Amino acid sequence: MEWQSPSPRVRELIRTGAQLALSPPVEWKGALDEAVLAAAPVLASDPDLAAAASRSNSANLLHWAAANVRDPGAPVAANVGAEPLAIARDIVRRGLDERALDAYRVGQTVALRFWIQIAFSLTDDPAELRELLDITTASISTFVDATLAALEQQIRSERHDLTRGAHADRLAAVTLLLDGAPIPPDRAEERLGYRLDRRHIAAIAWSDGAPGGDARVLDRVSEALGRASGARPLSILASGATRWVWVPADDLDLAPVRAAVEGHPDVRVALGPAADGADGFRRSHLDALTTQRMLARLRSTEQVAQFSEVELVALITSDPEAAGRFVRRTLGGLAAADAELRRTVAMYIREQYNASRTAERLYTHRNTVLRRISRAQELLPAPLEESGAHVAVALEVLYWGAGGVT
Repeated sequence: MEWQSPSPRVRELIRTGAQLALSPPVEWKGALDEAVLAAAPVLASDPDLAAAASRSNSANLLHWAAANVRDPGAPVAANVGAEPLAIARDIVRRGLDERALDAYRVGQTVALRFWIQIAFSLTDDPAELRELLDITTASISTFVDATLAALEQQIRSERHDLTRGAHADRLAAVTLLLDGAPIPPDRAEERLGYRLDRRHIAAIAWSDGAPGGDARVLDRVSEALGRASGARPLSILASGATRWVWVPADDLDLAPVRAAVEGHPDVRVALGPAADGADGFRRSHLDALTTQRMLARLRSTEQVAQFSEVELVALITSDPEAAGRFVRRTLGGLAAADAELRRTVAMYIREQYNASRTAERLYTHRNTVLRRISRAQELLPAPLEESGAHVAVALEVLYWGAGGVT
């Protein structure tokens, strides 16, 4: 279609509005992400895909706004940058199809609503407002159409690449095992190059940062897991920012894993428990997945977590709002106390209310422990001796939700 060029006055209004859109209020970004993920549960249920969708939302918004600062009212080319193309790759590697992109139409509606708010703040002249909205709503619509067309093309290209070669064969075999399909173990082992008739520990290593930015770190995590187990790991590229890893082991020294992620705060590792055979291969991965989702749900900054550490917290925080109420009701003022005091209370309960042992564990004096416990008793809604079990659980929830601070 023939593109309508704005008048000089409206051109300047569009530029002013686009400059505002380059720095949108935080609540606008949150509402955009929430709407897109609500329209696509398959994205929302996967922390990696949810983070990729959020990055893509921001990138698309900034791409359109920046184009209209440079050339107000001109057609905006599709965004084929790293963020939208990364989510196209991840969609294919999760076995999804183009329907996952339908949520972007919901995002378009939300973004348009925000843009209209900006437009009404720029002018109260009806003619100017009509011209501005006519041009920019058409611009937003054609931009989203072009971007989705580019993503669909990328999905087709990625699917073509991933349906060929060893990677596709291994990913398909792992997917069958995780789905509980009746694939013969010997056939699965042949395709994976990994024995199933032993004890396994599964891990999920992923990055919350820029697409592909921590790929080498994720590979180092896989190697570290192999060194910790003394065997070659099975590492599967689940997406551009996620590795699924299995190692044959009863237990792991996590020091090499922690060393691999040190200095890379966007990289996280979730581990399942050791389990036997093909069923254990699956169950350990599902428990690692539960751990990953809990870390994402609580926005924890802990980088390495084992299912055995978080199983109870994962159950309790499956409803985050209810978990928050439980923590506030149980801890009262202790929830906002300093980390040292909360850590002392947690250790005191762990050591069965023994101040001497608590002091030894914390490398402090017994009288210091007693003073801290006395202060905690003042902050707690109920005496610690009567509510110790609940307090211990609430402190665990707070620990993981606050990025390792008890």
